[in-house]
Amino acid sequence: MAAQVGSDRPSSMMHLFFNCLAASAGGGVTYVRNLIPHLACRTDLHATVALSPALRNEFGSFSNLSFVEMETSKNTGKRFLQEQFYLPRLIRRSGADVLISTGNFAVRNSPVPQILLSGNSLYTSEDFSRDVRSRGDYGLWLDTRIKGFFAKQSVRWTDCTIAPSHAFADELRRWSDGNVVAVHHGFDREVFFRDISPLPREIQQRIDNARGALRLLFVSHYNYYRNFETLFRAIPILRNRLGNRDLKLFLTCRLRSDANPGSYRADSAAALIAKLDISENVVELGAVPYSLLHHLYRACHIYVTAAYAETFAHPLVEAMASGLPVIASDIAVHREVCGQAAMYFARFSAEELASRIAQVAQSDALRRQLSEHAAVRSQDFSWEKHVSEIANLARKLANIPATHESPLPAAVCG
Repeated sequence: MAAQVGSDRPSSMMHLFFNCLAASAGGGVTYVRNLIPHLACRTDLHATVALSPALRNEFGSFSNLSFVEMETSKNTGKRFLQEQFYLPRLIRRSGADVLISTGNFAVRNSPVPQILLSGNSLYTSEDFSRDVRSRGDYGLWLDTRIKGFFAKQSVRWTDCTIAPSHAFADELRRWSDGNVVAVHHGFDREVFFRDISPLPREIQQRIDNARGALRLLFVSHYNYYRNFETLFRAIPILRNRLGNRDLKLFLTCRLRSDANPGSYRADSAAALIAKLDISENVVELGAVPYSLLHHLYRACHIYVTAAYAETFAHPLVEAMASGLPVIASDIAVHREVCGQAAMYFARFSAEELASRIAQVAQSDALRRQLSEHAAVRSQDFSWEKHVSEIANLARKLANIPATHESPLPAAVCG
């Protein structure tokens, strides 16, 4: 349980309560893993962080952080009700000045000013709604509509909502009429490339077996909105354009419904690979430890994504930092994150995707130009800046004076 912050604290010292209970997979866990070390570097604030015991075990102890461990239901609706009932009491006991809810849903009656971090574009995506209906997955369609209702209410319940990109902030404003601002997610180059341990032997062997091939990479667990099917449909077209050159598309997932988070059914994607006769070209690596992902990026030639819905897309920044040319579906978020470091294609056009890949693969000059733009663009994203912008917004909401203290270097904080 978090300790009460005494009333004799300095007037500029701020106490934030982070609700991270929804972080269980994918981008949510990535966010918390990057957030905690940078909160620990702040000398101007104390933070109480509520999270699952499993995620708490990944972190040590920090002088300015307190942790509340809580097991919550995997069912989003049940977890939402748990949070509505238990969190207000925990927030009061902690003595926090501002609540920051990180999981798309807000606390209805927060005892302190509240900032909501909204990062799920599926509630606003017409493409996703059409896709799910076309698959006959009406249970998921209804579940998304219900969650979307509470996500929209959450934007209205909070004092301010933060979106991880300007494109998604605009979308949220149109959808909810709420007070929404954009604060980019960050990237910590030193941390990302720190672990020099080798990849697991099985994964490294599969990479080694692809020497001489054009190696494409897509980092994601399987879901519908990342549009795997357009990637797969591009492969036969690309094979014809590459002539005798071998081609491998590496995936950080397995196309089995029981091997991915959520309720997405991967059977149709696996069947499509068989139908297109591309099983030799698609390499299902399964999950790769996050600390070792940089080895995989650097072992490939081009990063590709056909996603039709995104809010930020961390792998794009990781790919750019690794010097990979990026080929991305032409959606506003991708253009905002990558700028000139990517080539774009119509999000459902396998033909156009194959053309873009062939252009990059067959031109050393173009590949070098994209890589140079990528290295520069990746430096624009900073977790330190992200945390600072949230802290400044929280100070304004809580009427706490600004401080001129700088965060400690990340290396000092661990």
